[in-house]
Amino acid sequence: MAILVKSDLPITTDQYDALNSRLQALPGDTFAGCISHACVPTASGLAIYDLWESEEAMRKFMGIVMPIAQEMGLPQGARPEIHPTHAHWTP
Repeated sequence: MAILVKSDLPITTDQYDALNSRLQALPGDTFAGCISHACVPTASGLAIYDLWESEEAMRKFMGIVMPIAQEMGLPQGARPEIHPTHAHWTP
């Protein structure tokens, strides 16, 4: 079952871009299972919205991204909201 994940992160767009560049440079399919991704600036940082094929795929990605984010000195400990989807589609 697909899940929608929302994360509120206290980081800047420059920090996001640097992290994303590192992830995209990794070999293999780093984003396997991610159906869609949106990054939205907020007053306190960024809101990230991801639609994943499964919670397992999301957790595999988190195992990749979190060590890199920690190495970069990005804030840790944000707890994402995880919601099962009833339906999703792309027009």
